[in-house]
Amino acid sequence: MSPLFHGHRVLELQAGKTLFDYADELAVRVPTSCGRTGECHECIVEVSRGGEALSGLTQAETFLRGGNYRLACQASIEDTDADLQFNVLRRQPRILTETIDRTIDLDPLTRRDGDQIIFHSEDGTRNVDAYPGRILGIAADIGTTTVAMNLVDLESGETRYVASFENPQRFGGSDVMHRITYDSGEHRGELQSALISSINFEIGEMVKTLKIRRRHIVELVAVGNATMRDILFGIDVESIGVKPYKSLVEGEYLEGKRNTTALNATAAELGIRIHPKANVYGGPLVASHVGADVAADLLALRMWEENEMVMLLDIGTNTEIVAGNRNGMVAASCPAGPAFEGGEVTYAMPGYDGAVESLRIGEPEADPELKVIGEETEPIGICGSGIIDLLAELRRVGIMSELGVFADGSQEFRFSRTNNLTLSRRDISALAQAKAANFCGQQIVIQHMGNDIDDYSRLYLAGGFANYIDPKNASAIGFIPYLQPEKIVKVGNSALLGATMMLLSGSSRTQLEKAVADIKHIELETSPDFFDYFVEGCQFKPMNLEPDAS
Repeated sequence: MSPLFHGHRVLELQAGKTLFDYADELAVRVPTSCGRTGECHECIVEVSRGGEALSGLTQAETFLRGGNYRLACQASIEDTDADLQFNVLRRQPRILTETIDRTIDLDPLTRRDGDQIIFHSEDGTRNVDAYPGRILGIAADIGTTTVAMNLVDLESGETRYVASFENPQRFGGSDVMHRITYDSGEHRGELQSALISSINFEIGEMVKTLKIRRRHIVELVAVGNATMRDILFGIDVESIGVKPYKSLVEGEYLEGKRNTTALNATAAELGIRIHPKANVYGGPLVASHVGADVAADLLALRMWEENEMVMLLDIGTNTEIVAGNRNGMVAASCPAGPAFEGGEVTYAMPGYDGAVESLRIGEPEADPELKVIGEETEPIGICGSGIIDLLAELRRVGIMSELGVFADGSQEFRFSRTNNLTLSRRDISALAQAKAANFCGQQIVIQHMGNDIDDYSRLYLAGGFANYIDPKNASAIGFIPYLQPEKIVKVGNSALLGATMMLLSGSSRTQLEKAVADIKHIELETSPDFFDYFVEGCQFKPMNLEPDAS
């Protein structure tokens, strides 16, 4: 019999056993609420090797896109001579807890009033329940790649539990545009179901660990890009994928049909398993793809109060840029794609155990020096921060030209003998295009503002990916602009901090909704210089950012 691999565990294949059976044997928690009949669509796993050894797709699995994804309860072993490897779509990413310090004045909209819990809003008050001795809330950052959540005491402001997990919607595509296409088709609602199932699963872990009840959680604030936020609330996202790339909610706001792009629903309406009367608040959008997560960044940084010019880069599958100060701000979104976050590059992966996170090339004939996530873990891939280091090092030592061509004419560079990990010319091409999208956004925003990059007092780098990159290497390949090191500030998961501030302060929500309404959005593709900037951005060299000479 051949082996089945899961992480570093190896089991023998046995005909007829399902992947869920193996998950049980491995003590791996797999979400399910239907008793393994295939009806709930929650037990999605990714088969990374040996999928041909499994039974064919069942009717219950027709919603899955691509041959690498299966329902654990439906996929059973047929060929015991194959090598099989699978991962549950709940891998634990490295949790980013660092962020800036921010004092929050406690002013929650859901609070104790005598012996009752009352939710306060502009539309009036709503009785939630009798006071049970504690009241808690959840702040959630719904990212395209990962989801992060804080469980917060609404009376003290203390964060009681921090969690993150891989966004389970990957079966619908690795980036926003693919998920919009998927959700606009015959399987609309599956992405929302998968997301809410995972959120409920994590809430279950929270209440079990802290020995509390779900009904103690009486409010939830969620932020994310426009697509992720609207999918959570069950809103049709097709309009975000076509010009003018706006949420239905933003469209109604611009037509005067609503006074904010923020959303409100109850937990019962969305199927989130906290107190059924709990309010679920979706943070306001900035514009187009610049969503509630960037709005939360702005709240955490209070950018609209800055006297000097500052710039924010929230780097991910979509990179968002906001520049300006109290006199005005502009924003843009760059469709960078997943190349730096585990997609389109042969050995790329998110920041999980086994990912090369930093790298240095020493002697020409020596293997590169690697730093791998996880204690005593061998490299199995490379994450975004490692990719940036690798590209910068290849340029520094002259192995690769600024056009992404290897000096010796080879088609790939091996950066790890262990597992024979390589970076190919095809990989470099995908990375060049992703980097070029970032470059275009930054160049066009700088040009629009009319300031030289040196006029900016700070460059804020937000998000998990940005937190781990080496700014010097990122500048060397033109991924971010060059500024003096003291001007570059990593703010960690400021989106989650902003969501937490909204959870704990009703006045913060009001201020933010007003602030985002005044931000000017730039559509990059309408810039006459877009193509020229894109071509220049494909080169691996420092940026030459210039303001508009006119």
